[in-house]
Amino acid sequence: MTLRIGPLELTTPVVLAPMAGITNAPFRTLCRRYGGGLFVSEMIGARALVEGNQKTDQLARFGPDENPRSIQLYGVEPWAMREAAAQLVGEGRVDHIDLNFGCPAPKITRHGGGAALPWKDARFAAIVSATVEGAGGVPVTVKLRMGIDDDHLTHIDSGRAAADAGAAAVALHARTAEQLYSGSARWEAIAALKATVDVPVLGNGDIWVAEDAGRMLAETGCDGVVVGRGCLGRPWLFRELEEHLSGRPITPPPSLGEVLDVMVEHATMLVEWFGPQMGIRSFRKHTGWYLKGFPVGAELRADLHRVDSVWDLERLTAHLDRSLPYPAGVGEMRRGHTNGPRRVKLPQGWLEDRRLEQIDEAAAVAVSGG
Repeated sequence: MTLRIGPLELTTPVVLAPMAGITNAPFRTLCRRYGGGLFVSEMIGARALVEGNQKTDQLARFGPDENPRSIQLYGVEPWAMREAAAQLVGEGRVDHIDLNFGCPAPKITRHGGGAALPWKDARFAAIVSATVEGAGGVPVTVKLRMGIDDDHLTHIDSGRAAADAGAAAVALHARTAEQLYSGSARWEAIAALKATVDVPVLGNGDIWVAEDAGRMLAETGCDGVVVGRGCLGRPWLFRELEEHLSGRPITPPPSLGEVLDVMVEHATMLVEWFGPQMGIRSFRKHTGWYLKGFPVGAELRADLHRVDSVWDLERLTAHLDRSLPYPAGVGEMRRGHTNGPRRVKLPQGWLEDRRLEQIDEAAAVAVSGG
């Protein structure tokens, strides 16, 4: 089963969702090692990229073996999105650009960005069109939520507008911004969008194990799946997805010893990419996800959240029984964000009119997760 996004043809119809502080080059490389798909970067601010922000430029870097190179851009100004896309493509840095209109973080939506922006339909269409223009032949896709809340759903209108503006595909996280990550994803919204637009539709929400991806494809008719929280501490999920979707038997999950080896490799890659201090700090949050369900004790878990080097990680885990099998049912357990529902923070009067005459300057420079 393949997925075509513009000129890109993926042998496995799976996309790694952009996640702030997670989907950096080392994690993308680790996931790619297990299975095929499209592995998208963290969200990058278009304005900051155009203005030469050093931190943003570093986040927009790719490993030497990454192919295709996929980046997610955030912005609220058509000119900045056009210039950022043109810059990335002109420098030969990317093969795919995704646009973030799904972020529900208050620091983004309170300024009218992320999941709040599709409510302003003309501005939304202008941003997609400008990015497509700047990207030239590089495909542009759009990531959406269903809308702000159940009274302000936008995914059907936005999906149509994105396709009309030249987007090569549309991805839908089947929750509203108000839901955040609570409750269940409403896959029927993915099916409705698929029935409406003539570009590929990617479904996102509650893909915890490989079988979930198969069910989503069957129930919604979507063309591919987007995987976020389900792969936290489980980069081998991409192997399981590839095996399941191609009809092959799924490889048994790793033993504790194999998990520990992956943890050490992941930490080492982060240290090599970001440097000793930032690298190991960025790894700490992964320890709980990797060891989810294993009987390792609360004290060790706390110590691992303070680990200060790869050597320290190996020392702290050296006494564990490497032969322990992967705990049954852990794959289905939710991980990452579980918060919500929560009223969406919006600019004053945002919902009174779908026109947007002026954008909050703060919205142009805000950056958060997808």
